[in-house]
Amino acid sequence: MIEDKMLILLRQGRISKWFSGIGQEAVAVGATLALDSDEYIMPMHRNLGVFTGRKMPLDKLFMQWQGRKNGYSKGRERSFHFGSNEHHICGMISHLGPQLAIADGIALAHKLRKEDKVSLAFSGDGATSEGDFHEALNVAAVWGLPVIFLVENNGYGLSTPSSEQFICKQIADKGIGYGMKAITIDGNNLLEVYHELSAARKYCIEEQNPILVECMTFRMRGHEEASGVKYVPKELFEIWGEKDPISNYEKYLLESGVMDEMLMNQIREQHRTYIEKSLETGFAEPPVVPNVQEEMNDVYAPHVHVQVAAQGEKRPLKLIQAITEGMAESMKRYPNLVLMGQDIAEYGGAFKATEGFVEQFGKDRVRNTPCVKVPLLVLPSVYRSRDLSR
Repeated sequence: MIEDKMLILLRQGRISKWFSGIGQEAVAVGATLALDSDEYIMPMHRNLGVFTGRKMPLDKLFMQWQGRKNGYSKGRERSFHFGSNEHHICGMISHLGPQLAIADGIALAHKLRKEDKVSLAFSGDGATSEGDFHEALNVAAVWGLPVIFLVENNGYGLSTPSSEQFICKQIADKGIGYGMKAITIDGNNLLEVYHELSAARKYCIEEQNPILVECMTFRMRGHEEASGVKYVPKELFEIWGEKDPISNYEKYLLESGVMDEMLMNQIREQHRTYIEKSLETGFAEPPVVPNVQEEMNDVYAPHVHVQVAAQGEKRPLKLIQAITEGMAESMKRYPNLVLMGQDIAEYGGAFKATEGFVEQFGKDRVRNTPCVKVPLLVLPSVYRSRDLSR
């Protein structure tokens, strides 16, 4: 109902952009309900169900979508390019693949803390062709990270069909190629998504390993409203229209006696009232008035510089020795500090800057990365306190 309202507002010119998730609702809703409320999710454009599933106030969401000051990012983004640390949602990165590395980092933090938690990153079929996707899967598999990679396979990366994206039969095959468990499920069946994601979460925690879940689904609108759907064969809309997740779930609830038409209409009316009231509040918000000092304060954390004079006897060191001692001092001072890099563990690094660190601090904190480009760095206590909406 929110989607329908937003499309009307778009046609009226009252909003300027909307990424519709009509046809894919079961994936976002089912996955969100399968996780604990304090487990981080990295959503995408069409995952409205993640935000409503985490019970984010609708009036504040409307403020966000309109770029108003009291939205979640003070008017800095619209659409779904934002997150909320309070609701454990990490804001979408527009080229999508990098979100998977963030999920790796959060999962590593859970693993090091020995917490029975997972992280979940959404991806589309198009993003599975990005290098970030492959790096994130490889890191998660090698390090045994409790992360769920959820791929919404709707058949298109914008307008490029999946047949031109990859040659394997299913995207799940890519996960198997990295040595991780991978499954393909019906992404339009809400109950199947919920049960399979619940089982995936249990697997990640018990086995301390990642999993790739490919959800077969379809978007009934364009990539975004301006792009249209002319590139999609008409018969696909007929086929997937019969698999609509909402109408089929409503039918199931009615046939099973869980709900009747009267109750369903009551729920619809409650939602309609809630949506209209939230819209009024959102549209009543005034436009943002820029404030340079406030913007600077939001970019740079408050800091008072304290000059610390050197103590003790001076001694000559080579630069590499100073770097080694500096890192060692930090590793001792901050027990949540983790070093990652190519060949830095037992080998000690190409310049021997971390020689002996594994013996001193352990392999959990001194990690060889399985790829040249290091995609993440984690301080396990930081992600709880930093504002991920920035």
